[in-house]
Amino acid sequence: MGHVETPDSDISGPVGLRRLPRPRSTAPRNRTTALEQLWRAPTAQRDLPDQLPPGRRAARWGTPFAVLTETVGMAVPAWAVLSSRGQPVALPTAVVAALVWAGVRAVRGRWTAGPPRSTAGAVGGLGDWLVFVGLLAVAWAVAGAAVDPTVALVAAAPGGAVTAAVATAVRRRARATHRRPALRVLVVGEASGVDTVAGALGPRAQREGYAVVAAVPVGAAEPDHPVPVTGRLGADGTDDDVSTVLAGAYAYDVDLVLVAPGPLLCGDRLRRLGWGLQDGGVALCVLSALTGITTARVRPASVAGMTLLHVAPPLRRGPQVAVKSALDRSGALAGLALLAPLLLAVALGVRLSSRGPVFHRQIRHGRHDRPFTLWKFRTMVVDAESRKAELTTADEGAGPLFKMRHDPRVTGIGRALRRTSIDELPQLLNVLRGDMSLVGPRPPLPEEAAKYDDRERRRLAVKPGLTGLWQVSGRSDLSWEESVSLDLWYVDNWSVSTDMNLLARTVRAVTDGRGAY
Repeated sequence: MGHVETPDSDISGPVGLRRLPRPRSTAPRNRTTALEQLWRAPTAQRDLPDQLPPGRRAARWGTPFAVLTETVGMAVPAWAVLSSRGQPVALPTAVVAALVWAGVRAVRGRWTAGPPRSTAGAVGGLGDWLVFVGLLAVAWAVAGAAVDPTVALVAAAPGGAVTAAVATAVRRRARATHRRPALRVLVVGEASGVDTVAGALGPRAQREGYAVVAAVPVGAAEPDHPVPVTGRLGADGTDDDVSTVLAGAYAYDVDLVLVAPGPLLCGDRLRRLGWGLQDGGVALCVLSALTGITTARVRPASVAGMTLLHVAPPLRRGPQVAVKSALDRSGALAGLALLAPLLLAVALGVRLSSRGPVFHRQIRHGRHDRPFTLWKFRTMVVDAESRKAELTTADEGAGPLFKMRHDPRVTGIGRALRRTSIDELPQLLNVLRGDMSLVGPRPPLPEEAAKYDDRERRRLAVKPGLTGLWQVSGRSDLSWEESVSLDLWYVDNWSVSTDMNLLARTVRAVTDGRGAY
């Protein structure tokens, strides 16, 4: 039998199924309900309060507000544009357009109550608008309407903008009020597996809904992570695994048992443990050995009694790559045109503030390790490179990076440019030339790329970016390992929607200025 230790209790020692400690909370948990909600975990709530939780209250007002505002926001501007252009039946056309738009939004689940979904973001709104325009085009062709299609397209544009604004407001409100308590997790596995899970599910993961409260190690080894141990499973598999794990789950009132499989816990032993947890009304989650892969790339399948995970390859060619390239070039061109006054003002400021050229050019390595010339506004004194050797002992950078929080070579205006990342804007020229992308890993210096191992060199499988996960997650405050992990995640899981999200987050990161020096 397994050995069980319960918190705040004198129960310790071998126990069987008939001697399981019961939950210590004053309100006993409904194990039948938990069993019925097994496949809904981890979204099932722990409690059913008398009043609606904040997230539900937000959905109560948020959905009707969105429906009304988006429908009226499509109808009124459309009617105004059609009327001003002298189009016939302007009001009925606007009403029909608003109803079609409401139908598209409803069918695509944009007004579904609950936590905000990534599919309802800017990219989802653009997709809805394109579907809406397509439906109107079909209706116009079938009905032979007298409305000018160009005017109709212009009339529909304001509605899309109103929808984007409303969706953003509702999403922010929902995120601010929709706070579910973190799921209480019991980890079962060998010591190394317990350390992996407990270390990964730290404070950041708890904000996303997971909190490790206890562990049941397998074997004699002790976990290094300071997590309470509520019991232990033997290495030979002859123990009563189910009673030991259920005892810990009941004692710590957990919502989820997360199993980290290993040589001592796999196959038939793991299957029997799953049966026992299911009968005991406790949800089960099994850790996969696959890391750094989004669920969108994984497709489960059952073959000959085995559970297989089909993993789609990273995007390296196809429509999304073409769309990304088009967005890069058009975005860079638009950025240079819109920011031209700012770029001229910064160039004048750099030129007058210190001796030297306006731009600083560096050789960086891009996709497939190809070198290219990167452009930046100069933020250091002219002889900065020759003085670098003197500052080696003060290096605060991680890995092969050289960084100093208070670098004496940085000019006064250079510090302001670095904090706001304005010094990076000339790289729009690199994006326009095709050397870089708007979003991607940080482009390394030749001496940095020369120190890469095989894992780190995978960062060079895609074009480097003007911004990316590294830039929006803390920049120079991150360790080298954290920076590499973020870049590798992007290399394997990027998509156009991910790029759009990172571009939006870049605005907040630039405003914050954290880690920029």
